[in-house]
Amino acid sequence: MQFELFVSLRYLMAKRRHAFISLITLISVAGVAVGVMALIVVLAVMNGFQHDLRDRILGITSHAVIGHFQGIFDGYAHLVQEIEREDGVEAATPFVLTQVMVNSGKFISGAILRGIDPKTAPRVTRLEQSLLQGTLASLLSSREDASFTERPAPSIIVGVELAARLGVQTNDYVTLISPTGQTTPAGRVPKSRLYRVVGLFKSGMYEYDNTLAYVHIRDAQKLLGIGDAVSGIEVKVKDIYAAASVSNKLQKKLGYPYWVRDWMQMNHNLFSALKLEKVVMFIILTLIILVAAFNIVSSLIMMVMEKTKDIAILKAMGATTHKVRRIFVLEGLLIGVVGTVLGLVGGFTLCELLKRYQFIELPRDVYYISTLPVRTEPLDVVLIACAAVAICLVATFYPSKQAAKLHPAEALRYE
Repeated sequence: MQFELFVSLRYLMAKRRHAFISLITLISVAGVAVGVMALIVVLAVMNGFQHDLRDRILGITSHAVIGHFQGIFDGYAHLVQEIEREDGVEAATPFVLTQVMVNSGKFISGAILRGIDPKTAPRVTRLEQSLLQGTLASLLSSREDASFTERPAPSIIVGVELAARLGVQTNDYVTLISPTGQTTPAGRVPKSRLYRVVGLFKSGMYEYDNTLAYVHIRDAQKLLGIGDAVSGIEVKVKDIYAAASVSNKLQKKLGYPYWVRDWMQMNHNLFSALKLEKVVMFIILTLIILVAAFNIVSSLIMMVMEKTKDIAILKAMGATTHKVRRIFVLEGLLIGVVGTVLGLVGGFTLCELLKRYQFIELPRDVYYISTLPVRTEPLDVVLIACAAVAICLVATFYPSKQAAKLHPAEALRYE
């Protein structure tokens, strides 16, 4: 064992004449441990929220969307095949998107209508897993070869919050009113069509559950009177974190007049806000470790005052200024390392308890989840541990410098 480390350990573990110094040392260790534990738990919860929110968003929407600057376009069948041949793309499906009014006879509400292909949509989104009642196959129940006016009421799947606002359940009927309308001798009038509710979905996101409704893509095209045109193409990539690079490749391949946006661009404001909150929480909770660092400074200063004679004897015996400085640097560093290790153990233990027992419940009418989601990230743990140890190391510089400057003759003059 090195001489400096040996002396540092003896100073830390030996009984002191002034118990107050030992108490401050214990408080320093506890302060570092509490700060590290708080950082791990808070960042794990924020990571859990972000990961859970991302999964819920990507459960309804796709990883990337391809659109046209003119709004709608046809000839999409070969475009879908071309997109699916691109490296990194897993599947693609066309869709029609529009705003409509939904009338249940008792209530009326605005909604976002999405026309999807029930055969290819499950390969791109996880809407099927979000269904509480019905299946996507039920959108195929209406005969596709029948004319729009001859076939029975086409099927529609709505969000649970939208269904509650309209006061409808499965097998009830609603009327969709398209604001685009149609031209008649009396002028342009809104176009409407009766639909049968065949399913309800719950994504966990109030914004989606309260506004979205799904119909077969052919029914949406007939309602809007756009022929065989679509609003865009949804794309699923093999790696969600590579969505930006895949989107850039698709944009270069397709060129103008098509545009491509990935899921991070479409939800940029939301995830940027979450990232900013995470950084702010890291900075705020680091102040706890800074308080512990001040305790380390005071503890080492008082220890230097108590060990003045010992330092003088060590220097008189040949200990260099550098070695004396290293003794107290190592002492403060040991306090920081012990506190950090205890904080890591406490943080992981508390995170595991939160995941296993979920004893903190959240009000369902305020949050979209009922319990705290917890997800620890290795990079966050490494950053927390390094930041804690670095702060404790910096806190040792002044006391160790003062100890190293001590002159043996001055220290032993009155002994």
